[in-house]
Amino acid sequence: MLSNLIQGFGSILHDPTIFLFMAIGVVAGIVIGALPGLTSTMAMAVLLPLTFSVPSHLSFPLLLSVFSGAMYGGSISAILINTPGTPSAAATVFDGYPLAMKGHAGKALATSTIASSMGGLISVILLSTISPLLAKFALRFAAPEYFALAVFGLSIIASISTQNLIKGLLAGLFGLVIATVGMDPISALPRFTFGRSELLGGVAFIPLMVGLFAIPQCLVEMESIFRTDETLKNIKSELLNWKELLYIAPTILKSSLIGAFIGAIPGAGGDIAAFTAYNEAKRSAKRGEKFGSGELKGIAAPESANNATTGGAMIPLLSLAVPGDSNTAVLLGGLIIKGLQPGPLLFTKQAGLVNTIFASMFVANIFMCIIGLLGIRLFIKALNIPKKIIVPVVLTLSVVGSYSMNNSIFDVFVTILFGIIGYSMQKVGIAASPIVLAIILGPMAENNFRRALIMYNGSLAFLYTRPITIVLLAITIFTLVSTLIKQHYARR
Repeated sequence: MLSNLIQGFGSILHDPTIFLFMAIGVVAGIVIGALPGLTSTMAMAVLLPLTFSVPSHLSFPLLLSVFSGAMYGGSISAILINTPGTPSAAATVFDGYPLAMKGHAGKALATSTIASSMGGLISVILLSTISPLLAKFALRFAAPEYFALAVFGLSIIASISTQNLIKGLLAGLFGLVIATVGMDPISALPRFTFGRSELLGGVAFIPLMVGLFAIPQCLVEMESIFRTDETLKNIKSELLNWKELLYIAPTILKSSLIGAFIGAIPGAGGDIAAFTAYNEAKRSAKRGEKFGSGELKGIAAPESANNATTGGAMIPLLSLAVPGDSNTAVLLGGLIIKGLQPGPLLFTKQAGLVNTIFASMFVANIFMCIIGLLGIRLFIKALNIPKKIIVPVVLTLSVVGSYSMNNSIFDVFVTILFGIIGYSMQKVGIAASPIVLAIILGPMAENNFRRALIMYNGSLAFLYTRPITIVLLAITIFTLVSTLIKQHYARR
């Protein structure tokens, strides 16, 4: 590992222009990730044609820097305006926004920045050491294992529904119903589309998420928009002290390992990793740690996990030419366009480029940490902007972001509809997060359950004959039982 990184750093130092490209990529990724409705995949897809005339040793560090920066940037809007900039930052809202509302926005942003960069660095170390081994293990996942993983993810709904379990489960059920809209995954027949061709691919996720988070928050802020005391006072921009760093360090390490592992599983992603890590941090919480009210570990866990998926997703891409998520699918296209073929031979035929990719991701995460910490004072100024200015801006960005996904006015109506639904849910005390989690994992659970049934000729034997499936289902049961017991004692 050390020799690979040293060779990669040597390649970078040979051409200092790489540092400039990476700095630009990190800043661009942070800005795009912080804007609701815009994703890292969209940014990389837009930048990819611009790299055709750029040498490989410059184009890939640029794309990887955008990838890393956007994963972190989503937490900025999640913490400051209660609106996740990217789907993977949805779990950061739970504790990031409450901590910012207590006047500790600086600590919240510093925790997110440090956890994100450390998660990325740990994933790079894993990428450069055990990528072939982990990729081979990930390939052992078939439909039964993916189904068990999705069920485990859905069990997290019980954990994040701390205030009212029944309301949380109802929200999750509503999300599962929404997830059934579109083409049937097996028969390819339309379901619940009401004759609308725009719904054949299902309800667009980004417009839905923007509607559930951004629009309700804007409507809530509009209720007090003309009050004189309309900005937060005593907002502190202090960073973390050494005691707090040591306090969140074990959570960062554990969540980074979770994120890297989930990222290496093709089809999983940062959103699943973030919710899984948050659930694990909450499950293992000690007495006095109040998740959902501004707990530092509640920010560190999802942020380190979703950024650790950047390196984890590169493992099957480089080792087996299998993209781990939509971002690495764009990178796969870039590699092929440049005349490179990912796979085991890439490590021997193009070892120099592979080492440059390792080193670039390492440096990009360091840049992300430095830029993020230096920008905290600037980010916090958003909380001092009068509501009558920031609310229209956020509403405009939400509409533009929804429209830009597919250049469809239908997606704008989806955003408005779910904005009204989300606002109504806030008024009756129902959280939107279970809906998002169910929409992410619902199709994964349904598709793979039906495929598993086909594999086993209609038998449910795959639930108790496949070791990985058994382990994942056992963890699911343990998580549910421990969560219910904890909630029972907490109520008492």
